[in-house]
Amino acid sequence: MTTAVQKITLSSSRDIPFNKLVLGQSNVRRIKAGVSIDDLAASIARRGLIQSLHVRAVFDADGQETGMFEVPAGGRRYRALEMLVKQKQLAKTAPVPCVVGNSSSAILAAEVSLAENIERAPLHPLDQYRAFKDLLDQGMTEEEIAAAFFISVNVVKQRLKLTTVSPALLDVYAEDGMTIAQLEAFSVGKDHVRQELVWEAIKNNWSKEPYQIRRMLTENTVRVSDKRAVFIGLERYAAAGGEVLRDLFQSDDGGWLQDVALLERLVTEKLQMMAAEIANEGWKWIEVAVSFPYGATNGLRELESTPIDLASDEQATLDALRDEFDKLQTQYEEADELPDDVDQRFGEIETAIKSIEARPVRFDPTEIARAGVFVSVDTDGSLLVERGYVKPEDEAPVTPEGDNDPGIEGSGVSATGSNQRAVITIGGRPVDPDDDEEDGIKPLPDRLIMELTADRTLALRDKLANDPATAFLAVLHKFVRDAFSRYSAQGVAMEVFVRGTVFPVQSEGLRDTIYAHSIQARHEAWEKRLPTDVADLWDALSALTGSEQAELFAHCASLGVNALYERADRCSNGAISTHGVQQRLADADHLARAVGLDMIAAGWRPTVGNYLGRVTKARILEAVREGAGERASQLIDHLKKGDMAKEAERLLADSGWLPEPLRLVDLDVEVADTNAGDDGQALPEFLAGDNDVAAVDQDEKQLDAAE
Repeated sequence: MTTAVQKITLSSSRDIPFNKLVLGQSNVRRIKAGVSIDDLAASIARRGLIQSLHVRAVFDADGQETGMFEVPAGGRRYRALEMLVKQKQLAKTAPVPCVVGNSSSAILAAEVSLAENIERAPLHPLDQYRAFKDLLDQGMTEEEIAAAFFISVNVVKQRLKLTTVSPALLDVYAEDGMTIAQLEAFSVGKDHVRQELVWEAIKNNWSKEPYQIRRMLTENTVRVSDKRAVFIGLERYAAAGGEVLRDLFQSDDGGWLQDVALLERLVTEKLQMMAAEIANEGWKWIEVAVSFPYGATNGLRELESTPIDLASDEQATLDALRDEFDKLQTQYEEADELPDDVDQRFGEIETAIKSIEARPVRFDPTEIARAGVFVSVDTDGSLLVERGYVKPEDEAPVTPEGDNDPGIEGSGVSATGSNQRAVITIGGRPVDPDDDEEDGIKPLPDRLIMELTADRTLALRDKLANDPATAFLAVLHKFVRDAFSRYSAQGVAMEVFVRGTVFPVQSEGLRDTIYAHSIQARHEAWEKRLPTDVADLWDALSALTGSEQAELFAHCASLGVNALYERADRCSNGAISTHGVQQRLADADHLARAVGLDMIAAGWRPTVGNYLGRVTKARILEAVREGAGERASQLIDHLKKGDMAKEAERLLADSGWLPEPLRLVDLDVEVADTNAGDDGQALPEFLAGDNDVAAVDQDEKQLDAAE
C-alpha cells in the first residue's frame, strides 16, 4: 500500500496598501551592500516592483490582527518604496504586491529573511553578457544600458567585450572548464581560431595563467607605446584600417597594434615623406631607417653649423620666461612641496624655453652639396634628423686656381647644384635561427658574444670616464707597456692613441642604452666647451682647472676602451689571434674591477632580443636556474623555445643574473686544463662548453646564412 505524499501549501499573495506595512525587526540585513536604496528606488520608478514583499500579519496583545503587516523579507524594497512615497512619486495608500506568510508557522521570520538573502543566486557573467548583448541589438547604447542598471559604462564594455571570444571557449567557461579571469584574457584578440589554438596548447598544463594567454595572443603585435606607433599616431594607423587590441580587464598601456606590416609601411612612408622634404635643402645623400646602430657616424666628418639668431620678439619672450622661472624658483625654494598649479607652470616654462632654444642651424651651402643626413625615429617616437655628415669619398680635393666652378670631384655634384641619393634601409637586425631541437650546452654563438661585449665595452667606457684616477692608471699602464720592451703591447683593453673601437656587431637597442646616452651627452658637453680650431686647443686645455683636465682626460681615455670579443679568423693574417683576444678580455676584467663595473647597475637586463632568444633551451634553463632557482626553471622546462625565452625574461627581470661574457671573472678560480686552448691558455667558460669544433662551425655557417 503506497503512502500518499503530503502536498505543500504556498502562501497566498495580495495587494496591501503601503501605509499598512512596517519594517520587521527580524530582517537580517543590517549592513549596506549591493545596489544603493537610491538606485533601487529609481529602478522601481522605471520598471515597477519586480519582486513581491514577504509579510506577516501583526497581532495585538489579545492575539487579534491589527490590520498592519510587518516585512521580514524585502526590507530594501520597502525602504525604496518609502523613499518614493517621501518624494511624492508614490501614494501612501498605493497597493504593494505581497506574499503573506503564516504568522503561526514554526518557521521563524528571521529564517525567512536569511533564506531570501542566502539562497539568492547572482547572475552568471555569461548570462549578463548575453542580456547586455540582446539590449544592444535592440537599439540601446552602452551608456543607456549602464544608466538603466546603475553600473559604470566600463562594466558594460567588459561584459560586451566577451563577444570577441570564441563560442567554443564560452561553452568551456559555462561548464566551469576555465576561470572568468582566463576567459577575460581571451578577449584581447578577435581571432577565434587563434584563441582555440592557444587554449588547446595550454589547457592541459598545470600553469595556464591569464598573463600567459594574453602574451600568446599578442606575441605578433606591437605595443601602442612602441616608438613606431607613437611616430605615426593611432589616428593615422586606424584610418589606414589598422586594428588596436585592447584589454578592458587590465591596464594595457594603450593596447597593441595588430597589423605590424601596416604599421611598418606607414612608418616607412612617413620617413620617406620627411626625407623628401629634407632633400630640398640640397644634401647629397639621405639615409633613412627606423633606428641606426651606435657608431653609425664613425669615420664621417661632422659639419660645423651656425645657429640662426633669435628674432627680437622671440628674444623678448625668452627673457620673460627666464625671469618668470627665476622669480618662481626664488619664491618656492624653501617649500617642501610645490602646489600643483606652480609645478605645472614650471613644466610649461621649461618646455617653452627648450622650444625657443632649439634653434635651427645654418650650414655652408658648398658643404651641404657633399654632405648627408640621417633620418630616423627617436626613442620617444619623434622624428630624429641628424644633418651634416661627410663621407671620406665625398671630401673636396684641392681646387686648382682659376677654376671658377670646380664642383666636387668624383661626386658628380657641382658647386651650384646637388644630386639627392636617398637610401631607405628600414629593417632591424637579422633574426638568429631558432632551433627548438638544440638541447646541449654549446658555446655561445660568436655574434652573440660580440653583441654582449659591445654592451660591456660601452658601459665600461662610461664607468671609466667617471673615474679619472683609474683612467690615468689605465693609460699609464698602456704607455708603460708601449715604452718598455719587456712588455708586450698586444692583447690590451686600452687602445690609447686614442682610437675609438667600432662595433661591427651590436644589439639593436645599444644606441638607446643608459650608458650610450651618458657617453653621448658627456661628449657633446665637452664639444661645446672646446675650440673649433686645433691651434687654440693647447691654450684651452691649459686654462682648465686640474679637476676639469682630469675629467676630460678620463673621457678621452674611456673612448679607447676595447673589451670586445672577436673571432680569430684564419683570413685575418694574424691580426686577430685567440691568444690576443683572451689577453684583451682578461685586461678588460682588471679594468672593470678597478672601476667597479656592474652591468646590472649600468642598466643591462637579459631579454629575448639580446640573449634568451639567441641561445639553446638548455642555456635558457641554465640561466633561469642560476638567476631564479631550480623551482623556476622547472616551471618553464616544458615550453617551446620561443615561449620559454619570454617566460625566462620575466623570471630574470629583477634577478641580477648576467651571462658569462658580462660577468667579472673571479681571479682566484683555477680553470680546468680541459678548457685550455691550443696554445695552453685557458679559455673563458662561455667559449669552452663544447669542444666539438665541427658543431661550432656548423652553427656559425647557419648564423651567417641567416644574416
